[in-house]
Amino acid sequence: MSYDTKLNAIMTRDERQDGKFIYAVKTTGIYCRPSCPARNPKSENIKIYDLPEQAEAEGYRPCKRCRPDLVKIADPRLSLTRQICKLIEQHMETRAGEKLSVSWLAKETGYSEDHLSRSFKRVLGVTPIDYYDNRRVSSFKKNVQAGESISGAAYGAGYGSSSRLYEKAHARLGMTPASYAKGGAGAEIAYAFADCFLGRMLVAGTRNGVCAVYFGDDKDELLSELRLEFPKAEIAPEIGQLNDWAKRIVDFLEQSSAALPEIPLDMYGTAFQRRVWQELLKIAPGVTKTYGEIAVEMGQPKSARAVGRACATNPVSLIVPCHRVIGTDGKLHGYRWGLERKEALRSWERTR
Repeated sequence: MSYDTKLNAIMTRDERQDGKFIYAVKTTGIYCRPSCPARNPKSENIKIYDLPEQAEAEGYRPCKRCRPDLVKIADPRLSLTRQICKLIEQHMETRAGEKLSVSWLAKETGYSEDHLSRSFKRVLGVTPIDYYDNRRVSSFKKNVQAGESISGAAYGAGYGSSSRLYEKAHARLGMTPASYAKGGAGAEIAYAFADCFLGRMLVAGTRNGVCAVYFGDDKDELLSELRLEFPKAEIAPEIGQLNDWAKRIVDFLEQSSAALPEIPLDMYGTAFQRRVWQELLKIAPGVTKTYGEIAVEMGQPKSARAVGRACATNPVSLIVPCHRVIGTDGKLHGYRWGLERKEALRSWERTR
């Protein structure tokens, strides 16, 4: 089912699609079944998932009106994947000090390890262990934002000890757990606004580099989205180096320079997200690739949907060029700041 077909099902409240996918609304933090009677959200605020667990993993809450978390999954593969997700959550809650294994999941579900792993990866684009690692990172992030210590946040996320979190921390987080803790709870994040042909632009950053580039029409909405990502941070306007970074981005958009100036980044993401973002950085201006092509280049040809989700969560628009990725059908699919801006960026790059 294509993205446009799913979007149409949401807008028409098609009950026949319940159990096939769910959608989340970025402005409310809630996810629903397609037939939810609530007022239709704007398409640019919609994120579509195969399973409720995927939405919950990114911090969304089930709608109390349509209860999407209680809907029976229609597809047997999705049903098995959902069962595995629940087992992973159970393991994180009750066996924090034990390492998760595929053999344990196979024993609990009654399926062979090979069938279980292949089915899971076919649906979500990552292995059960990758999903487990990503959930632990997300849980750690949430715990830190709630004000917990590094060790407490790590244990609560199923690491057993903070030392395990620091193993491969740079590759997984892009920054150390301690620096993210400062970013989520008490860090200084500065922001600056600028106007360009894409509308209003918000650029935010820490002392280490840019952590967000947002586009929109309303300053307050952009600032609210930044505060939602860093609810415990000290966020304030900046007139120093960040303004210089913002000016360089605007100058790039107003001129025909060959490439975006080198700007330091301070991004946070799971291992898989960061792999996707690294692939996006390799795409030259004016060139487009499909989600499937990126998946193949990453060595995971069946993870096109997971690549799409990683593009949708890219916090640094333009610098990490997710606008250069299209669907296998050649059409534009999902852009955090609206498809009109995505097409405007692609058109601007083609005509430079």
